[in-house]
Amino acid sequence: MSIRLRAALAAFAIGGAALAPAAQATELSIATGGTGGVYFPYGGGMAEVINRHVEGFTASAEVTGASVENVNLIATFESDMALALSDTVFAGFSGTGPFEGAPVPELRTMIAIYPNAVQLVTLADSGITSLDDLRGQRVSVGAPGSGTEVSAQTILAANGITYDDFDPQRLNFNETADALRDGAIVAGFWSVGPPTSSIMNLAATREIAIVALSEEELANAVAAEPTFAPYTLRAGIYEGIAEPVQTISTPNMVVVHADMDADLVYAITRAIFENVEELIAIHPAANDTVPEFTLAASPIPLHPGTIRYLEEIGHSIPDRMRP
Repeated sequence: MSIRLRAALAAFAIGGAALAPAAQATELSIATGGTGGVYFPYGGGMAEVINRHVEGFTASAEVTGASVENVNLIATFESDMALALSDTVFAGFSGTGPFEGAPVPELRTMIAIYPNAVQLVTLADSGITSLDDLRGQRVSVGAPGSGTEVSAQTILAANGITYDDFDPQRLNFNETADALRDGAIVAGFWSVGPPTSSIMNLAATREIAIVALSEEELANAVAAEPTFAPYTLRAGIYEGIAEPVQTISTPNMVVVHADMDADLVYAITRAIFENVEELIAIHPAANDTVPEFTLAASPIPLHPGTIRYLEEIGHSIPDRMRP
């Protein structure tokens, strides 16, 4: 919970399902990602829902380096809500991977929002048709500290490929698309809700291909990261993609600090689930933003405010999701 939110809550009479508004609305920050992915428009849609339906509060989406940075922003109270991949969230909660020795046990899930599909994109004439073809090549693995890089490293390592085997470029989504278009790299990873604007824009100017993962590669990745799940990109999702593409996905979460006020989390959770059509109008990934997905996907405990809302609408909460 940010310093400004702590101060604002002191001015609020918290009771029941409502927050008594102060004289001036309090601004909440939502940590998202780069402008070329889904996080930023989705976070902007969340902000609009809060602005319209949570009395006494306004919100804004902040451009960030995505998942790993976002978990740290929650840990340090620099953001009030943050979007992050479930594998990164679990690593932060448990102190593994990029959070080795620096766990964030105060992380809580507010909602799960949509599955992120790993999309390994190349140009159609590049000759890249498998993970092994990346060896010796220049490949974008995502922005530094992003969930895309975490997913790319996990998939590659599970299949015997390390950064020593190719020339990794740490580029955000728009930079990756530009580098592919200009021939500066041969392939790039996206871990994002499909379809995403940066790939759509690339496909409008270049003939692209998406590298499928084999059954063995999928099994290796799931064995290495149990939060992964097989996922099929539908035919026609991008211009030039005529057949379904087998890949893998990771759920996306909105996380908050355990100290965030339960009534505020309840109010935001209720506003999002009960006005999800406003989010769908901004990005189709929000079609998966339903209570059932939160209960199926969260790898860490839910915030008490979320539990209260889900129980109120008739859902049972698994013991593993209780703080």
